[in-house]
Amino acid sequence: MPFESQIPIGSQVTARRFATRLALFYGTVLGLVGTHLPFFPVWLKSIGIDAPWIGIIMAVPSITRFTVLPFVTGAAERHQSLRGTMVVTACATVLGFSLLGTLHQPLAILIVFALTACAWTPLVPLTDGYALKGVVRYGLNYGPLRMWGSAAFVLGAMANGLLVDIIAPQNLIWVIVAVAALGAMASFALQPLEAPKAATASMSGATALLREPGFLAILVAAALIQGSHAAYYTFASITWQASGLGGLTIAVLWALGVCGEIVIFALSPRFTLAPAMLMVIGGLCAVTRWLITAHEPPVPVLAAVQLMHGLTYGLTQVGTMELLVRRVPGHATARAQGYLTACTGIAMSSVAMLSGLIYSQHGRSVYYAMAAVALVGALVIWLARHKVDGPSQ
Repeated sequence: MPFESQIPIGSQVTARRFATRLALFYGTVLGLVGTHLPFFPVWLKSIGIDAPWIGIIMAVPSITRFTVLPFVTGAAERHQSLRGTMVVTACATVLGFSLLGTLHQPLAILIVFALTACAWTPLVPLTDGYALKGVVRYGLNYGPLRMWGSAAFVLGAMANGLLVDIIAPQNLIWVIVAVAALGAMASFALQPLEAPKAATASMSGATALLREPGFLAILVAAALIQGSHAAYYTFASITWQASGLGGLTIAVLWALGVCGEIVIFALSPRFTLAPAMLMVIGGLCAVTRWLITAHEPPVPVLAAVQLMHGLTYGLTQVGTMELLVRRVPGHATARAQGYLTACTGIAMSSVAMLSGLIYSQHGRSVYYAMAAVALVGALVIWLARHKVDGPSQ
């Protein structure tokens, strides 16, 4: 498929306004992830939910990524309502998490969290799709924009780390609600990005992406490498807490990982390696990271390993986004993000549920399985590197 020509770059003032508002929204969206990922499982445990149920509940967002999410991103692209969809989903997220705070039974939490995830999980791919449109229109770089979301993740994790030693764990859910509310407010400041007239001719052409081997290779490789983080996202905080680490130490460990991610995003405009090779390196670093984690290293080593998150997640993300900018027409960026997130959701939910079973029996040995998943992802993109690095033909 021919790569869509770039839209002429607008004024610096307009581009700066777009970047500032997007950075603010990225901050609230990823700040919510920063408060949710480390301590939502802790909240679940504090209200009496056991490990198998936690594994199932934590898998719900990943499941919605390949069921509901593609329809949301596709509808937003089809109706040219990307910003409006972001506003609606941000507001619905606040409502869902607020209702969760009133529940205590695992089945009820599972149902309400599933409904909440239908609104929450589209936020990141919608924002990434919105960002890529801005990258093309205003000549911006994805990494520095995304960096502010990672910085907010650190602040969210650190804030919860301080609060978990001060307030009852049962109240952590209301911190999550507060951050979600900030995101809803920030969504109203986003500026619309109308599609170029040529892009409205045929939205159905976006489905051709799924018939392109290069695009499919990107999806599969990214899904496997990022999906290998499932056990880490689900059980890292619980394991560290059981080892005697305090809330602040846990928050610092999460923050170190995202600090490495911030560095990668900030430096990404200077990278000269092909995007596919960035993904290969990210996958191989993930293999190394999970093998070390499986040996239950002491805190100093664990801190160093956490910094590798910049390579395992950040480098993979930068490579993936650069490949999508090269290969996906501008009118299909949100839909492509939906496909990518759906594929990642399949991998993540499968691995999360499996890791819940493995973790309950064998503890940290689950990371050996994560290393195998990441290795397969690195091999996929390595074998397809010559097909995916150039613009789609």
